[in-house]
Amino acid sequence: MRMRGAALLLVLWLIVLLTSLVGAFAMTARMEHLQGRVLSQGVVADQAARAGLEYALTRLDDSDPRRQWHPDGRDYNWRFGDARVQLKIVDESGKIDLNTADAVLLAGLWQALGVDQDVAARLASAIIDWRDGDVFSQAQGGAEDPQYAQEDLPYGAKDAPFESVAELQQVLGMTPELYAKAEPYLTVFGGSERPDPRFADGVVLQALGLDAEALLEQRKAPVDPAAPETFVGFGSGTYSVDSRARLPDGRETVLRAVVRTGANRIPGSAYTALRWEEGATPR
Repeated sequence: MRMRGAALLLVLWLIVLLTSLVGAFAMTARMEHLQGRVLSQGVVADQAARAGLEYALTRLDDSDPRRQWHPDGRDYNWRFGDARVQLKIVDESGKIDLNTADAVLLAGLWQALGVDQDVAARLASAIIDWRDGDVFSQAQGGAEDPQYAQEDLPYGAKDAPFESVAELQQVLGMTPELYAKAEPYLTVFGGSERPDPRFADGVVLQALGLDAEALLEQRKAPVDPAAPETFVGFGSGTYSVDSRARLPDGRETVLRAVVRTGANRIPGSAYTALRWEEGATPR
């Protein structure tokens, strides 16, 4: 009887052990399934955002003015499979170039963003001192090496052109709040002293001293197929594209890129990526 009782107890323990192993295996398989689904949905959202960018470039180059999209910051919506894609395209020539804009235009931008006139003038001067090759401060109170040293910063004025808009954060007097406000309206790929009003945002139009409200209202008018400015060939060919893809389950991916098309692109490619940022947004 003792042998039978011990055998029965052993069998029961084996059953408990096998049940635990099966349960652990099932839980692991479930977790791996969920992880795989999350990863696969993330890939789907990423590719939908990428497809949005590619589609936007084809619409910019559409020969039919009624179908052609405009790189002036207006919103466009598109569907890619089950994903809803929101798109915004801005010609870089419609932004203020940090390397070519003069002090008046730069100060106008800060004032359009609500900065006091004196502070705006100092920021504009500091930007010019950062990019110019001399060691002399601007008359409006710029910032060369001594001013950076007074603020205990481990660097001075660069005395060379901006390589990216993000570099603006190093300029003396710049704050994270001001940078966040100004970043959408700035570029290092424009190449012109003054932005092209056809593609400029309202803030940039204000900085130019133009009637932003009237000009933005004109863009809402029906497209005139005979108007030459409707064709992308009259733009710079360098665009910032904001592509936001959202799946039915709420997953969302944002792709922000600056791309160059046309004759200046890398041979054999549809465009050259000058800046590329992408990632999922919190759900």
